[in-house]
Parts: sequence; structure tokens; C-alpha cells
Amino acid sequence: MAHGEKLVFVGDSITAGGDWTAWFPDDDVVELGVDGDTTTSLAERLDDVVAAQPDSVVLLIGTNDFGQRRTVEQVVRGVESIMVTMRRELPGTRLLLQSIMPRGADYAPRIKDANRHLRQFSSTVRAQYLDLWPALADESGDAIRPDFSDDQLHLTAAGYEAWLAELVPGLARLRDEPPMSAPLRVLNVPYDID
Repeated sequence: MAHGEKLVFVGDSITAGGDWTAWFPDDDVVELGVDGDTTTSLAERLDDVVAAQPDSVVLLIGTNDFGQRRTVEQVVRGVESIMVTMRRELPGTRLLLQSIMPRGADYAPRIKDANRHLRQFSSTVRAQYLDLWPALADESGDAIRPDFSDDQLHLTAAGYEAWLAELVPGLARLRDEPPMSAPLRVLNVPYDID
């Protein structure tokens, strides 16, 4: 796995609560987690992500949208718009889209539905998708494990450990991919095919 890369973590308070510099000490880490961030507010500050000129972006966003009673379609479109903008503005950057994490069981049907759409969409912008749900959900599969969150939203230290256990190999797979590049241009050279 390559190290010494510019690595941007972007998202809401769950991302903001991470100690990314300590967890990825060999990288040039930029922490862009903002408490209360939604897909709308993140879209308004994407210039910060672009300005960082990262080698890789790790994105987690969408749970606060559900807290504000936005529909699955609104959340999915919001995340898709962010991903399209990042791909357009950062054509050479590797993108890792993480699934929206489980929270209270009443949110599960909508979040799972959104995650299905986001998993399918990620490849259209040449992003990798990391499904965090199996590692963080309780036995019912519908809520975050009680030891991973005190409020069914924000992570405890154990929750961050479980997230990192998924993220570290996910990031290793992402870094194994070559950087994205502009489309190949075919040279206008006559060929001698005799």
C-alpha cells in the first residue's frame, strides 16, 4: 500500500469525530468533517475538497439528511451530485464512497434503500464503495450496535475501531487502483500495415 498520499476525509460529525491524522500517520491527512453536515451543505463546500488536490477522498455523508426527513431519492441525488462534481473537478483522484451507517432501527429501511442505490451508482463515477453496514449493525441487522453508539448516531471509541477495521483494508484496495487519468488520446499517426 502506498503511503505519503494526500488523503482527504470528508463528511459530517461522524467523520469530524475521527482522529484521522493519528490513524493514518504516514499520509498527508486533511480532515474536512463538519458537525451537522448534509449533502446540501457539503455540496456548498466542495471547493475545500478540490482545493486540497487529494490523491484519495474518503466520503461519508447522508445520515443527517435522513434526520431532517429528506426522502431516499433526495439523499441519493445529493450524494450522486457530490460524487459527480468531485469526479469532474478531481479527475485523477481516487474516490471511496462509504455506505451511510446504521443508526436507530426506524431509519433502517430508508438508509438501506439509499445504500443500495449508492452502491450501484459508485461505479458510474469510477468510485469504490465500502459497505459499513454489516460491521456496525446489531444482530437484527437494522440498528447500530449499542456498544458502537450511545445515541444511535455518533460513534463510541469501539464504533470507531469497528469502522477502522473495515476502512483500512478498503483504503488499501482503493490505493491498489491506479490513479484516474484523462481519457487516452489517440495520436493521428499513419500506420504502415504492409
